[in-house]
Amino acid sequence: MLNLPIMMPFVNLSAQRDAYRQELEKAEKAVLDSGCYIGGPEVQALERELSAYCGGVQTVTCGSGTQAIEIALMVLGLEPGDQVIVPDFTFIAPAECVAKLGGIPVFADIDPKTLQIDPESVKNLVGPKTKGIIAVNLFGQCAPYEALRKIADECGLWILEDSAQAFGATFTAGGNARRACSFGDISITSFYPSKPLGCYGDGGAIFTANAEYAEKARLIANHGSCERYRHVEIGVNSRLDALQAAVLWVKLRHLDQELKQRAENAKVYDEFFASLSGFAPQAIVAGNTSTYAQYTVLAENRDEFIAKLNAAGIPYCIHYPMPLHRQACFDVAAAGANSANCPVTEKICKQVISLPFCAFTDVKGVVEKLR
Repeated sequence: MLNLPIMMPFVNLSAQRDAYRQELEKAEKAVLDSGCYIGGPEVQALERELSAYCGGVQTVTCGSGTQAIEIALMVLGLEPGDQVIVPDFTFIAPAECVAKLGGIPVFADIDPKTLQIDPESVKNLVGPKTKGIIAVNLFGQCAPYEALRKIADECGLWILEDSAQAFGATFTAGGNARRACSFGDISITSFYPSKPLGCYGDGGAIFTANAEYAEKARLIANHGSCERYRHVEIGVNSRLDALQAAVLWVKLRHLDQELKQRAENAKVYDEFFASLSGFAPQAIVAGNTSTYAQYTVLAENRDEFIAKLNAAGIPYCIHYPMPLHRQACFDVAAAGANSANCPVTEKICKQVISLPFCAFTDVKGVVEKLR
């Protein structure tokens, strides 16, 4: 029988629950005892807290991060045939939602060090049918919003900020640091369990400083209903339930401390990989802070590194193994998508690898196993 090492968790959600167990169980019990499971005071309180945390933007919670993108695109008025520039290197959701609504995702390349969408690539892709840009705050760091906003303003485009991985991150613009979810004409986040602020299932939120956008997002998320049995928009059923809101409200109180611990954990990894050749962690731009939703490195010999991880019982993920423009679904969903020219993305997909990471990960223990 093979004596294989026991794998540690990639994200240690059990340790997080143990840390806040009394607070969580109290909040969960209050919801269960109330009999109010959809909407209600917990959801309203969470939305107020999220708005305040993000600097005063309006917040509309919903059923998932992906649904938040879809609702945001509906608010922005995306129509069939409209083109939207999206990063080629990210999770499928942004491009998927564009295509689902009949739009055409146009794939932009990324910066080889920060792994964020490349403004020069974006600028070169703007055409007569381009309506907007989806900027993804990849792996917990904000996209280059100053450069993207300049392009958007010059070309009459909107920006949708996808902050599914970066709630709590900051970006310094004009000497002022602002939190993620405040840089787009409309912004979104995800509360998927493994996110820096996660619930116990799917959940998401939409953020905007535009009161009309916020009102429309709330209508769309509730079947387009302005009051019971009156529907003024074609909408969807996408609501965050009260139990998830209660969990998030507890975790939000601890988020800043967790983000500090994540930054400390990242330093341990940074120092380790700085002592090795053939590795380059994602670069964090000066003035930015990252949530480190993932701790991701580029490995010149990824297969060799994976073998070492497997031998040590250390889990890993590859975010992301394939450029979006090569996904089969876009052959049909977006005519011409496979002609994208994204050489940096092609290279990064062959090198990228993510290690176990959260505020409760024993990063020093991981490093010791790898020495």
